[in-house]
Amino acid sequence: MEIMKEKWSTPVSTVTIGATKEDGGTRTSKIVVGGETTLPFLTFEGEIPHAPAIAFEVLDMVPEEYPEALKDYYGDVMHDPGLWAKKCVEQYGAKLIALKLLSAHPDQKDSGAEEAKKAVRAVLNAVSVPLIILGPGVHNKDNEVLDAASQEASGEKCLIGNATQENYKTIVASAMAGGHSVTGESPIDINIAKQVNILISEMGMPLDRMVIYPTTGALGYGLEYAYSIMERARLAALMGDKTLAMPMICFINAETWRVKESKADNPIWGDLKKRGPVWEAATAVAFLQAGADILVMSHPEAVAVVNKTIDELMGKKLAGARS
Repeated sequence: MEIMKEKWSTPVSTVTIGATKEDGGTRTSKIVVGGETTLPFLTFEGEIPHAPAIAFEVLDMVPEEYPEALKDYYGDVMHDPGLWAKKCVEQYGAKLIALKLLSAHPDQKDSGAEEAKKAVRAVLNAVSVPLIILGPGVHNKDNEVLDAASQEASGEKCLIGNATQENYKTIVASAMAGGHSVTGESPIDINIAKQVNILISEMGMPLDRMVIYPTTGALGYGLEYAYSIMERARLAALMGDKTLAMPMICFINAETWRVKESKADNPIWGDLKKRGPVWEAATAVAFLQAGADILVMSHPEAVAVVNKTIDELMGKKLAGARS
């Protein structure tokens, strides 16, 4: 029986994270995402030239509330973002690091530009994999620390985030000046996602240096709604909407590890040390099917499960291309 195939008019743009010596940077590898000409993993229908990438999250401080299941893996290095990143790379095989400048949050240490530069430099010196740099999620602090971080990592082709509709100008300008790419954040709304991308591109940022962050939910916490928005965005992109034809990033760990099912010690729900990673892995796999190109995760066991799943979905053609 002949398989019916959809024909799509527009590919997803390709974004490269990381600059090697030949590119003017110091990284020893690059991560390339995007380029799809079909829906997730439908390789019989089109091309999926690059497998989804997984980034391990590293924080620049020891948070007061951090899941015990994660402290078992990172407790000995959480005082130093460089050591934390190094452990992710050397022990858990990370090929991409997402550094979050959490200490800049006013409810944390309210740190500033100099502290941000030190954290970025510590990670760049400790590991040679590409880097995602994230602010604390507060507009004025994001402007301050992401500007400093972009300068410190100039030429390394990092992914800087997150730019929002209300707070994009400084972040985008800083990313462009440093030769970086940028993520555009929208609140699970396809029209706002388009608007953010238009605003970013109007500042001169090329489409191949933009990543969509549609915001997401954890398994059981609005996942279906977030999934449907991502699916609509990818369909629109493939049908010709270039304002949505960018790779998508999902912060799986941030959503998973703040819900009670992943961290509450309730025997009725099963072994806590297994339950958390299962929630993270299940959430990640769901968003892979929605079109995620980059997953930010934390638990090494969850990452291992998702890597195996990606290999199987990709037919193991691109094994080793991710964390």
